[in-house]
Amino acid sequence: MLKKRSLSRQEDHWIPLSDLMTGLMMIFMLVAIVFMIQLKRDEARMIESQERIRRIANLYVDLRAQLYSDLAREFKDDFKRWHASLRPDLTVRFEEPSVLFETGQSIVKPEFGTILASFFPRYVKILSSPKYKDAIEELRIEGHTSSIWGSDSPQQAYYDNMRLSQDRTRSVLKYVFSLLGVQRDLSWLIPITTANGLSSSHRLFLPDGTENYTGSQRVEFRVRTNAEERLAQILKEISR
Repeated sequence: MLKKRSLSRQEDHWIPLSDLMTGLMMIFMLVAIVFMIQLKRDEARMIESQERIRRIANLYVDLRAQLYSDLAREFKDDFKRWHASLRPDLTVRFEEPSVLFETGQSIVKPEFGTILASFFPRYVKILSSPKYKDAIEELRIEGHTSSIWGSDSPQQAYYDNMRLSQDRTRSVLKYVFSLLGVQRDLSWLIPITTANGLSSSHRLFLPDGTENYTGSQRVEFRVRTNAEERLAQILKEISR
């Protein structure tokens, strides 16, 4: 009789323990299931993000290739006589300083004014076409100088050239905005166009590593598309 009671008490202890183990196993299984679901969701989100990046990257590449082709076709007979070039990054560079401004001055020279009067309305016509208009985030007019400024220190020369390059880009901005051929596009141009004087911070160099003093003095027109912003936003979301 005592033996049966002893066995009964052991069984009474064993049953709660087995229930506890079963409960723990269920909890572990639930945690594992939740973890697997989260992994699947993260994997699906990553695949979706990668696909979005791929689509935007393809759109970006295609848009830039098409825009480069359209600009090259439009100005193929002009760039050489204008002392200008179209760079692979879509920058239109006017690179003959003797045509652009008098030394140390910011007033657009008549010859450069004639060039701008031919270039800018046609340039804007391409950028504002339905193919590109919604993708253009910024139109930058950039002024660049060499590192030389009289006999001043390099630091003072940088400051003086900064003032000069800023004055020059503002002059170019005012000039192109005054052209009759772009008046109907000003409501689109004003919010996206900036004038940026960069002093000698983006100098050009010769193959031997020395500064190209003439080439560094230039005016550039460049565009930034919204594809860069969209890619940056997706990368930011992925990194969270």
